[in-house]
Amino acid sequence: MKKYIVLGVLFILPITAYLFFSSGVNHFAKLPVLTQEVNDFSNFNSLTGEPVSLDGKITILSFFGSDIKSKYGNVFNLTHKIYKPYHEFEDLQFVTVLQKGNEPLVEELLVELNKLTNAEKWIFVYAEAKDIQSLFSSLETDLELNENLGAPEVFIIDKNRSLRGRNDDKDVGFLYGYDTSSVAELNNKMNDDVKVILAEYRMALKKYNKRQI
Repeated sequence: MKKYIVLGVLFILPITAYLFFSSGVNHFAKLPVLTQEVNDFSNFNSLTGEPVSLDGKITILSFFGSDIKSKYGNVFNLTHKIYKPYHEFEDLQFVTVLQKGNEPLVEELLVELNKLTNAEKWIFVYAEAKDIQSLFSSLETDLELNENLGAPEVFIIDKNRSLRGRNDDKDVGFLYGYDTSSVAELNNKMNDDVKVILAEYRMALKKYNKRQI
C-alpha cells in the first residue's frame, strides 16, 4: 500500500503542477505580442511621488476613469481574480491610470480595497487627458476610452513594453484586453494568460541562471 501511495504522489504532483501552469490555451507557448513599444509613463505622477515605469516589469494596466466609483465592481473583480493571487510576484505590478484631480477618489477606493486585501502594491498614476489618451492610443487596440478616460478592459504589458494578449481567441480573434466586468473572462482567460507570461519569464530566468553556472 505504501508503495502505491508513493508512486501516486510521484505521478500526481508533477501532473498537478503542469496543469496549473499550462491550463491556458497557450500551453507554455509565449503569450503573443500584439503591439510593441507602448508608451511609458512620461508626464505621469504617482500617488506616492515615486517614479513608475513599464520597463523591466510585467504590468497589469488599467484605465478606470474619473467615474471610478461606478467601476468599483470592476475593480473588485480584478482584485479577487488577478490581484490577490499574483500581486506578490516581484516582477509583476498593477498600475491604474487616472486624470489629475482624482486623487481623493483613489484614497476612498484604497480604503475599500484594503478591506479585501493588502493593496499596497496597487499603483495609481495621474496625468493630463492628452497624455492618458496618448498612452492608450499607443496600445494600438480596437478599443476606446470613454468620455471619463476610462475603459472596462485591462491589459498585460511585458518587461519590454509590449502589449501581450491573444491573436486566436475563439470569441473575438484578437484579444487585446480583458473585460473586468466579466468574472468569467478574468477567471478563464486572463488568469490563464497571466500564468503563461509568468511561466515564460520564470523559464527564461532558469535558462539564464544555468548559463551563468
